[in-house]
Amino acid sequence: MSGTVIDALTWWARTKPDQVAIDFDGDEVTYRALSNWADGVAARLRDAEVAAGDRVAIVGNNSLEWCAAALGALKLGAIVVPFNHRMVARELGVLVRNCTPKVVFCDHTTRDRVDELHAADDSFQTWSVEDTVTPLRGGTHPAAPLLAPDLDGPTAIVYTSGSTSTPKGVIFTHGMIAGVMHEWHLIEGVEPDTPRALVMLPLFGAPGFIWGLCRALLHGGTLFLQPKMDPVRGIEILAAKKITALLGPPIIFEQIAAQPAFADAQIESLTTAHVGGARVPVELLKTWQAKGVALRQIYGQTEIGGSATAMPRDEALQHPEKCGWGGIFTKIRVVDADGNEVPPGVEGEILLRGPGMTPGYWGNEEATRATLRNGWLHTGDIGVLDEQGYLTFVDRQKDMIISGGINIAPLEIEMVLQEMPGIEEVAVFAVTDEKFGETPAAVIYASSPVSTAEVVAWCNERLADYKVPRYVLLRDQPLPRLASGKIAKRALRDSHADIPKTHPKVR
Repeated sequence: MSGTVIDALTWWARTKPDQVAIDFDGDEVTYRALSNWADGVAARLRDAEVAAGDRVAIVGNNSLEWCAAALGALKLGAIVVPFNHRMVARELGVLVRNCTPKVVFCDHTTRDRVDELHAADDSFQTWSVEDTVTPLRGGTHPAAPLLAPDLDGPTAIVYTSGSTSTPKGVIFTHGMIAGVMHEWHLIEGVEPDTPRALVMLPLFGAPGFIWGLCRALLHGGTLFLQPKMDPVRGIEILAAKKITALLGPPIIFEQIAAQPAFADAQIESLTTAHVGGARVPVELLKTWQAKGVALRQIYGQTEIGGSATAMPRDEALQHPEKCGWGGIFTKIRVVDADGNEVPPGVEGEILLRGPGMTPGYWGNEEATRATLRNGWLHTGDIGVLDEQGYLTFVDRQKDMIISGGINIAPLEIEMVLQEMPGIEEVAVFAVTDEKFGETPAAVIYASSPVSTAEVVAWCNERLADYKVPRYVLLRDQPLPRLASGKIAKRALRDSHADIPKTHPKVR
């Protein structure tokens, strides 16, 4: 399958003009209206001398304007760069320096932070979606010129936090997005213009932007987009709108199932329920199975398009720990430290290859060379293949925290804390959390008195709220170290695994 998201939008706007493309919590926009709205945004960007290949960033909450801004940029051949709207100005500045956007769209909730960033770096234009995108809805706008883009060229950059302190911008090409959705279409048996996907995750990540907006438009379906995670509203939409697809971390399915209305909800239409980012509890699988819905464990990374493999529906409950055996075009290998395939049942590094594999990281050739080798994506994760080729995810090689499905780099938090006066040593690692699966904990050795409240306040000023440690342990002696001189983080994590039971949350 080859083509672009805009090709699909243009086709559906012509053949199914009155079909709803996006339903934003009851505010509907049809394919014809959405394409026209995007044409208006494209014209505004073109007047500002934005051209093909320029980066256009968006930082804001989920909204129809967010979608129209992204599609308007794509109509020009610009590269869309979603920014995490929970980041503080300091964090956003790292992304701006990496992708050098020409325009940064923001909304009223992020305007102050973007203005603060712009005051220190005026290399980009700041556009408020309320002022520039909202007024363009409706009316008639000239159709944007048809483009013939290189399908192997970048169309989006999605930032992901790995084990390093600096987020890496994963490049998505036109062919990547179309290819991974074509594979999904074949495996899931999706008919054109029928998918009805519910998205309660933020648009800035691959689950929201790629698997939400782009997937819906490529298949001519309807995206039911929500402002935020709301399990009560989620149940209502699942039943009333006959949703066919919902994906996300276990927390989404847990919160929905915990609502009283779940017991009587008619949700049998949900044929694709993919769960990733954390292990799925067997009881959760059974709860949804009783409603006629097979929750299916997936495995993937942003670098492979977000999802590489999902467990077959009829085997999901029998093998809840397994993640399937790849796709029609997506292959899985498990190898040892020398790159040799290991026998079934033996742990090794998970390697992936398929249509969703990124060509690399934006402006980071070193990371690209380390991750993409000999035609395979080296995930840095540990897994096991069984005799039938089914994958079981074991652990992360990379020292990463996944909280509510969002990646958090411990090193980034550690670097922020090491800048705090008085702190000599710090180790940040994941501990269990009933709501988010994992959450950051910090063990700190300080040479002068430091309070937990001061630590939290320091982090609040420099990090997005979800990165601020929920547990802070202050020690009066240096942290243990390995023979190499490195802090023995794994030993600290193992010895402090009971922190959630023995210490109160600090925020």
